[in-house]
Amino acid sequence: MQDFLSAATAFPTVLFGAALGVVVFFWFLVLAGAADHHSFDGDLDTGMAGIGGVPVTVSVSVMVVVGWFTSLAGTVLLHRSGVTGITRAGLACAVFAGALLIAWAVMRVLVRLVRRRFPDEPPPSRQDFLGRVCTIRTGSVSSDFGQAEVAAADGSTAIVQVRLLGPADDAVLTSGSAALLYAYDDEGEFFWVSPYDKALDPGPPKPRTNPRPGTRPDARRTPRRSG
Repeated sequence: MQDFLSAATAFPTVLFGAALGVVVFFWFLVLAGAADHHSFDGDLDTGMAGIGGVPVTVSVSVMVVVGWFTSLAGTVLLHRSGVTGITRAGLACAVFAGALLIAWAVMRVLVRLVRRRFPDEPPPSRQDFLGRVCTIRTGSVSSDFGQAEVAAADGSTAIVQVRLLGPADDAVLTSGSAALLYAYDDEGEFFWVSPYDKALDPGPPKPRTNPRPGTRPDARRTPRRSG
């Protein structure tokens, strides 16, 4: 126990210990809802540092924890060696540099594993609904009122605000009608729709069948002549 306390309060472990205290306090704030683990993502270029795809706070936390354990182990071994003077100071600096390198290497390996298992995908956007067919859920749709249900690429559905560019008394779109989302208004946060007839949708193209070798696609069989 005495070796642990002396190593934890000696250089370089004490530097990592101070950083570890900051990390623990930050995650307590995250658990309490007073901070967000994505707080520093916009302030640092994680792509240039090679840690893109993982929150900065997570990467730094892993690096600090690994560095603290590594420096603690190195400092304990240094104390047991009995080296003193300038040699001891030089070895302590070597432990500090080695702890930083090991922490950085471990953090990079973990980041790569996380990125392989959880690839970075752009967040869903309302622009993804453009070109999709929706179903009107209100009694009618006009230039200032209307809602529709649209399915996303993952199969989930959402209710969106829709507007029809045209006279309101035409009653072109009513509840249950199919409509096409062709434009999005950022200021009004709604989609412009137009009537859509599902019967006119040709569907996916059918695969072409290859004719038998030696025959033409348009060749027709003719009956044999008797006698």
